[in-house]
Amino acid sequence: MKILVTGVNGQLGHDVVAELSVREISCKGVDISDFDLTNEAAVSEYIREYAPDAVVHCAAFTAVDKAEEAKELAFSVNVTGTENVARACKEISAKMVYISTDYVFPGEGETPYEVSDKQGPKGYYGYTKLMGEEKVKEYLTDYFIVRTAWVFGVNGNNFVKTMLRLGKEKPSLTVVCDQFGSPTYCPDLAFLLCDMVVTDRFGTYHATNEGFISWAEFATEIMQQAGLATKIIPVSSEEYASKAVRPKNSRLSKSSLDAAGFTRLPPWQDALARYMNELQ
Repeated sequence: MKILVTGVNGQLGHDVVAELSVREISCKGVDISDFDLTNEAAVSEYIREYAPDAVVHCAAFTAVDKAEEAKELAFSVNVTGTENVARACKEISAKMVYISTDYVFPGEGETPYEVSDKQGPKGYYGYTKLMGEEKVKEYLTDYFIVRTAWVFGVNGNNFVKTMLRLGKEKPSLTVVCDQFGSPTYCPDLAFLLCDMVVTDRFGTYHATNEGFISWAEFATEIMQQAGLATKIIPVSSEEYASKAVRPKNSRLSKSSLDAAGFTRLPPWQDALARYMNELQ
């Protein structure tokens, strides 16, 4: 089997290539220097020449606040780019794995979202990711749509790295306490994606590490595991202004993984501990 991974310079793409390599599965990681996702001809030519059996599409415009202003760019990468990859996969009969997000849901209530629950993104980033899902379904039947949330990995920036940096600089930090979800460790998600891509158990899935918490609770655990005395001061979403509306409920049900026979990701506390070791 031969697999192409887009967005190799990002957090998840980096770890997917690493996991495929460990499994000795032939793979290639690509990023913007290899071809422009928004250029249909360039995408088609590259994928046709490499001729993978599957494409794991991790590349995306993920700057949630910036998407509210740079709408054209967010759309071109997340929707047009995804459409170009899906069309190219169809041309060569390749499977496709598309990484989506909890932001496709309205983020209301307290019940974990099932894959079949009604979508309704509140911000433009979520809208473009949902449109990306629709493009995948429009062109392909052999696809995996995997919605995840709160990702952190060794490659690139994330909440954990930000908290560790600020925790060394400041005695206290304000962190929102009314947005709930699950952190996702990229190597754990990459492990699942590599299990998935070699099967024909196509469909839409939710995948995060186990356990639901608030951002403030996550920050508190980060400080504890890092041995930092920084005090976390919980604040409401209303007190912490941002351009894009953040979902208060990012809880994702993993029943889709259970039904398909895939193993759930480990608890988030365990994942964070392994990440701390990796950073050291």
